[in-house]
Amino acid sequence: MEGVVEMRSRAFWKNRNVLITGFEGFLGSNLTKMLLSYNANIVGIDIKTNRKHTILTKDDYKKIDVIQGDISNYRLIDNIFKKHEIHTVFHLAAEAIVGECNQNPLKAFASNIQGSWNVLEASRNNRTIKAIVCASSDKAYGSHEKLPYTEEASLIGNHPYDVSKSCADLIAYTYYHTYKLPVAVTRCGNIYGPGDFNFSRIVPDAMRCAASGETLLLRSDGKFTRDYVYVDDVVNGYIMLAEQLQKKKLAGEAFNFSDENPMAVLDLIRMIKKLSNKRLNYKILNKAKCEIKHQYLDSRKARKTLGWKPNVSLENGMKTAISWYCNYFTK
Repeated sequence: MEGVVEMRSRAFWKNRNVLITGFEGFLGSNLTKMLLSYNANIVGIDIKTNRKHTILTKDDYKKIDVIQGDISNYRLIDNIFKKHEIHTVFHLAAEAIVGECNQNPLKAFASNIQGSWNVLEASRNNRTIKAIVCASSDKAYGSHEKLPYTEEASLIGNHPYDVSKSCADLIAYTYYHTYKLPVAVTRCGNIYGPGDFNFSRIVPDAMRCAASGETLLLRSDGKFTRDYVYVDDVVNGYIMLAEQLQKKKLAGEAFNFSDENPMAVLDLIRMIKKLSNKRLNYKILNKAKCEIKHQYLDSRKARKTLGWKPNVSLENGMKTAISWYCNYFTK
């Protein structure tokens, strides 16, 4: 069955013109590699390009039309759409680190809100667009007492990153309801796996500390609860949504992607320590501010509507991630 699905995907994406914003980021680079394997024509824009730390190879770059630039620049985004007959957009570019967004909210709002309306407005003026998938976050929901979050939960972010995602989601809905733009929104738990070089995130930082012997500093009290979803599963979800968006009339909808296995931070650290078979010391700072304590998602809609499911368990995903990071740190 999986072979049939893959064949369909290869046929769907072959020679399809795809724009990926934030293509060199963690999720973007993994999505880019998958779509390149399906022979899609990739136009990639990122504020930084040809990064030293990336899973993209020199051969990958040769196949990508690389554009360096800021998505908050509307003229640049509009010119990309005018130059390329874009069929599908994966809008991933964003200021994604909560702490940095708290320190510089204007930069977060410019990238996450203005950048989103730029991509959507340029898409509205392009007649070749068939599907737009906007990457949001579980943080767009804000804090709710009722868990897990379903897609019907209110978007009530309180802090800069959360609010920027809440706003971008509402703007996406506006472009669907007012202009019938074929746009859908994705919201994920904490994504982990090979290719995440942002060591302010818990999984990469834990891997780094396990490899170096440094003490892992936990901002929270260690009891914050999140769900963790393997990057390949998220990539598959994005691709499945883009493929089915028109056929199943999914424009204007949102989809959660989660392994539905929430875990406290300390339990995650213990798992990494056990699976890596390395000493991993940690220190609880209990200084986390402007962060939601308990948050995890319900993915029943994605399972039922898209036929999506997480194929990689948390334990197996962590084993793969640990192996990848061990190789990375020993190079």
